[in-house]
Amino acid sequence: MRILDRSVYVGPSLYARFPVIRLELDLGALEAWPTGKLGSQFVDTLALALPGLAEHGCSYREPGGFFRRMREGDGTWLGHVLEHVALELQNIAGEEVTFGKTRGSGAPGVYTVVYEYAQRDEGIAAGELALRLLSSLLPASLRPEGSVPEGWSWPEARDQFIRFAQRRALGPSTAALVRAAESRGIPWLRLNDQSLVQLGHGKFQQRIQATVTGKTPHIAVELASDKEETNKILAGLGLPVPQQELVHSEREAVRAARRIGFPVVTKPYNGNHGRGISIRLTTDEEVAQGFVVAKEHSRSVIVETFLEGDDHRLLVVNGELVAATRRTPGHVVGDGVHTVSALIHTVNQDPRRGVGHEKVLTRLELDAQAHKMLDRAGLTLESVPDKDQIVYLRSTANLSTGGTATDVTDVIHPDNREMAERAVRAIGLDVGGVDFLSRNITESYRAIGGGICEVNAAPGFRMHVAPSEGTARDVAAPVIDMLFPAGVSARVPIAAITGTNGKTTTARMLAHLTKMAGFTPGLTTTDGVYIDGQRTVQGDMTGPVSARMVLADPQIDMAILETARGGLLRAGMGVNEVNVGAVLNVQPDHLGVKGIDTLEQLAELKRIVVEVATDCAVLNADDPLVLKMSGHTEAKNICYVTMNPQHTLVREHIRAGGRACALEAGVNGQMITLYDRSGHIPLLWTHLIPATLEGRATHNVQNAMFAAAMAFSLGIKLDAIRQGLRTFDSTFFQAPGRMNIFNEHPFKVLFDYGHNAHAVAALADLAQRLDVTGRRIVVLAGPGDRRDEDLVAIAQAVAGRFDHYICRRDDSLRDRAPDEVPRIQARALRAAGVPQSAISVIPDEQDAIASALSMGQPGDLLLVFADALVRSWKQITKFRPAGLSVPTPPPPPVPVYTGDPAAAAKGGEPATPAFSFEGLIRDERGVRYAPEAED
Repeated sequence: MRILDRSVYVGPSLYARFPVIRLELDLGALEAWPTGKLGSQFVDTLALALPGLAEHGCSYREPGGFFRRMREGDGTWLGHVLEHVALELQNIAGEEVTFGKTRGSGAPGVYTVVYEYAQRDEGIAAGELALRLLSSLLPASLRPEGSVPEGWSWPEARDQFIRFAQRRALGPSTAALVRAAESRGIPWLRLNDQSLVQLGHGKFQQRIQATVTGKTPHIAVELASDKEETNKILAGLGLPVPQQELVHSEREAVRAARRIGFPVVTKPYNGNHGRGISIRLTTDEEVAQGFVVAKEHSRSVIVETFLEGDDHRLLVVNGELVAATRRTPGHVVGDGVHTVSALIHTVNQDPRRGVGHEKVLTRLELDAQAHKMLDRAGLTLESVPDKDQIVYLRSTANLSTGGTATDVTDVIHPDNREMAERAVRAIGLDVGGVDFLSRNITESYRAIGGGICEVNAAPGFRMHVAPSEGTARDVAAPVIDMLFPAGVSARVPIAAITGTNGKTTTARMLAHLTKMAGFTPGLTTTDGVYIDGQRTVQGDMTGPVSARMVLADPQIDMAILETARGGLLRAGMGVNEVNVGAVLNVQPDHLGVKGIDTLEQLAELKRIVVEVATDCAVLNADDPLVLKMSGHTEAKNICYVTMNPQHTLVREHIRAGGRACALEAGVNGQMITLYDRSGHIPLLWTHLIPATLEGRATHNVQNAMFAAAMAFSLGIKLDAIRQGLRTFDSTFFQAPGRMNIFNEHPFKVLFDYGHNAHAVAALADLAQRLDVTGRRIVVLAGPGDRRDEDLVAIAQAVAGRFDHYICRRDDSLRDRAPDEVPRIQARALRAAGVPQSAISVIPDEQDAIASALSMGQPGDLLLVFADALVRSWKQITKFRPAGLSVPTPPPPPVPVYTGDPAAAAKGGEPATPAFSFEGLIRDERGVRYAPEAED
């Protein structure tokens, strides 16, 4: 039994709309050993190892259903068992994950196992530990060799896994804030492996690190960390604080304790979480020892008055107390029968106690601190405490060391409430925790005394959201309300675009339209990430990583995500939902790769984009596979795009008040038209869109229609859409490798990245529609990882439409022979009737392009399909035809008027046209003129 392959999906995928891990699991010989055949001992041992599996319902959908499935008849196969074990392992580590499914992959004994995860590394480790646990439970004769290391212990491995998971999990406080954000529909991104989290997207984002927010003043955190300065500030306001002194040596500590008066407390100058604190010190020796303990955590040590009373944490958010908790140090209560050791064991059996922050409470640990407390009480582990005798194992009441918490929010005295709020405001914290000692929190400190020990920045929420006793308080919601008041946006509009062809051009068009409308777009494409039109990262950025880059950028207020097949297959989508999702087309490309063998499978994959759309799904009504996707979206609107004004379904959709974008013929050409809520909105003539080459480039007409439909669905104003379409062109700068035209040679060059039959055919059609007085020459290729039939289809798309064909390959051979791809395509051209004399096989891309450029004559059209876009474009633009000097064209001539500038402004005929601006004068209207020469 072994894992053949693993994929980690960070968002919506073919398997789920949330993060899952997919394993390809080969059972090998264990395919013949389902759980029924393994026997009841295997099931019973597994139940002992993971008792929580008894709650798994499986297909019976009731507790005990999974074990019932394992025992009945032949039982179930071990791939299915591994799925449940991987989920339960995460459950015992404190994660709430429930989804899983296991299916045969088609190969004998190989299963696709899918299970939900909360943290990537934890989820991977859960699958690996599940495999090891199951292997350890198998009879020795069936156990795969080397699957279980010698000396391996399940209890030890389980606890190591829990600690591993917790080191990578969000802390209890951060997790509470994230849950509160989710409940308000606020998206979040984890920015590191600790507790740094971004709430919201783009320019609306706020950041938190544990309970420190982006609005927490740095100076306030510094003050809260400086216990001496905090004490002085609070004392200056008349708030109750103990007397204290800052010391740097044991001798100073003892002297300070004598001046203050015993008993005293020693604690680190800038410590936290109760580390290094010693309380109720009554002798010089204890003070000296307390100084040593505190010095391990800080250069300086504070000695202060020991205040009698219970330890309370008072939590203040945005100036208001939201929770109060009484904290009790970790302890056991004697029964007059059992030893301290036995009492500790009993307490740790409480199902609420776990490792670290795994559960509501933390297990009691027998460490040096515990032994010290027992020594002080005159006890040992074998002592039997009297009935109801409290034996403390910690001097501080932190939950992380086994303490307990009791909610007292409803009974706190108003004076104590006001005191806490004043203290936190005095330090300047937006979120602060006041440690307050009082014998009775229901009575005013003014009457019975008490004092503030500390004011804490980044106070923990665990004791409030999951107290040992009393009412749980939602203390995270007030923090979220402070960061995102009612009516304040947390999301940027997100548009996702997929399809076989046209994705990049459409995405660039849409980004341009949004920029014309005044937005600051973040764009992901096959050639990089763009923020407000500037490329910040180069490379193919069409997966979930680039989506996170854009959404994390604090500048953007609009996100346009080109979403490619590869990213969806490899890791899923980078966002859980989008406002507008569009599918342009589904055509043969990349088939036979990673389990996608048919167009229907490819359509199912690309359908994810519209399945997660919330506002509008924009679909190509002219593509049957895309049209069927309308039944798989829950978006509020469906917008059909069609170039067929007679489309029956779209006509009915429009008559029902639906949204559509159609191409309609008119006296002046073809008009892109929008329909919405029975309204008819003529948008723009296609010949006015530069990227369509006066309407000849029909594929770019369709891309423009999609960009317009998506912009309209995003709420972009019509004038901004029109202006954007009229100013978007197909230059290499604006859309590299997307129908770029170079006109500076005696011949015309049409340059494109098309790499499948559908895209190549669209450019071949355009080449036929362009006015060409000479020959048509094409430089043809196909990616090496495509099937032979795909390479043949590319060749067939151009066969018979050009005068000469140059077949090449890409730089990356992708396991092909150096000339294999061009020879396959050359054979396909000959089979399609192209004469051998019209075909050249030149494998290297640069050599092939150089040959085509050398063949070019005035009036010719060269269609170049390129792979290395920047290199190839430079090769084309820097080419100089033999025997012909092609100077860089001068700037357009500006008429120069002589004489009176006022007359020139009226539009009179120029006296002397000039191409040099040297010595010219510009008047206040911006008109250049040459002053009359003096005699």
